[in-house]
Amino acid sequence: MLEIGPGDLSLNLAEAASLLLAAEVALGEDEVAELHQRTEGWAVGLYLAALALKAGGSVGSAAVSFAGDDRLVSEYVESEFLARISPRQRGFLTQTSVLDRMSGPLVEAVLERSGSAATLAELARSNLLLVPLDRRGQWYRYHHLFRDMLLAELERLEPGMVPVLRRRAARWCLRNNLPAEALEYFMAAGDVDTAARMVEELWLPFYRQARITTLQGWFRWLEDRGGIEGHPLAAAYASQLAGTIGQPAEAERWADVVDRWQSRHADQPGDPFTEATAAANRAILCRRGVQQMRADADEAAQKYAAAGIVMPVTGAVQGVARVLSGDLDGADAVFEETIAAGRDIGAPDVIAIILAERALVAMARSQWNQAGVFASQAHAVLRRAGIDDALTCAVQARVAMHRGDAAAARHELVTAQRARPLLTYAQPHLAVQARIELTRVHLALGDVAAARTLIREIDEVLEHRPGLGTLVGEARALRARLSKERRPSARGASSLTAAELRILPLLATHLSFPQIGAELFLSPNTIKSQAISLYRKLGVANRSQAVTRSRELALLEG
Repeated sequence: MLEIGPGDLSLNLAEAASLLLAAEVALGEDEVAELHQRTEGWAVGLYLAALALKAGGSVGSAAVSFAGDDRLVSEYVESEFLARISPRQRGFLTQTSVLDRMSGPLVEAVLERSGSAATLAELARSNLLLVPLDRRGQWYRYHHLFRDMLLAELERLEPGMVPVLRRRAARWCLRNNLPAEALEYFMAAGDVDTAARMVEELWLPFYRQARITTLQGWFRWLEDRGGIEGHPLAAAYASQLAGTIGQPAEAERWADVVDRWQSRHADQPGDPFTEATAAANRAILCRRGVQQMRADADEAAQKYAAAGIVMPVTGAVQGVARVLSGDLDGADAVFEETIAAGRDIGAPDVIAIILAERALVAMARSQWNQAGVFASQAHAVLRRAGIDDALTCAVQARVAMHRGDAAAARHELVTAQRARPLLTYAQPHLAVQARIELTRVHLALGDVAAARTLIREIDEVLEHRPGLGTLVGEARALRARLSKERRPSARGASSLTAAELRILPLLATHLSFPQIGAELFLSPNTIKSQAISLYRKLGVANRSQAVTRSRELALLEG
């Protein structure tokens, strides 16, 4: 016996393109792919989409917006499916359309009706465009177009029930240890304050899981609904996130939200944890010089400690503030204490930075063996976590050059290039420290062009953050040394700027220059100029060659 299911009957991308072409609808590759995803390869859905596109205006924009609430889809589903079922089943379908996925216990909680689990199982056997999500028949979802149509009907007939059902789903998810799904349902129900509190709770685990896009979406949702101004902790987290992914303007904008809230509530007792987080964020941004950075970091550490909370990031910025103040002994003591207290709390990026900072302190004392130990420990922490960090690479390269291993140093320089665009004036101390050490290595290797690129980037950071203590003098000394260089400085791959390195991974995608610009908040002309400069430094003629050459140089993975 041969069983033929929906997966066998669904069209693949090429077949979908052929069907649309036969229906005299001409679409680009991206539009066909979008439509194929929306219809899940359902031949009828694709044909209905073709009819809708032919009847509409701009075919390209209509293809992207086509959904199950289109009149043709509604009429087809009505005649072929819904007209043949009972009112009870129809009510079940429309009310459960608020759910992204369904199980028996969930639908019983949402509908507050016994027997709902049995109804779900009955519908699963009836070919009502229900998609199983596991082999045990516990979880299902509706076909995208079918769900769109049902949800549109529910919103038309019972609009007041939609948020009620979603809140029930959210509460069930909370009781069943599905907090992220609960948050999505609270957002869909429009519960801004509840969503803000949940974002604050989920921020750290999602950040540690590198769920960056999800976090950004949550913060944007809150901001669009005015839910961020009254939640300074969420704003502080948004600022920290923007800073770590290389978006300094966003980091400052979110930090301003926190500052405004604190100034408005200066005469009221605040939440110690929120105040500690805000102080830590001020210290990281270092917008008012090293002494204020030190004061903010100490305040954060005191308030976290009073709450019985260990946060290695405060020890990191406390130590760095002391380094930039010239207090190496005090800095190393803070770093050592923080490492001892925070090794096991799941912050490998922070632990690696502290170890790299200890390596820099050891170098300043000419303790190169100790510097090598700390640099290796930092590298091991990052390798276990599967992440890169420009400062750690920089200290590794410095240690390698000191022992005469130029090949190892060059390897670290390439890794640092991939990570360097993330270090901006949102983390100014790390951005300048890393570039100073990288400049020293490039000069030792005789690569003057790369050193000059790095010095220009240091100057750009110092324009935004002029009060970086001892780093200002170190940068000045390097700048004076470079001004005396007379060696030829041919600009190759090593002299790629942070801006050029930032667009490099996006060149390997299908995104156009305007789309890359939108992704990075830059104009298409800026992207084009950066790409042309990048091509020249890589010695290639076009985008495809740039991607190939970058992979050969290990600037891109894959």
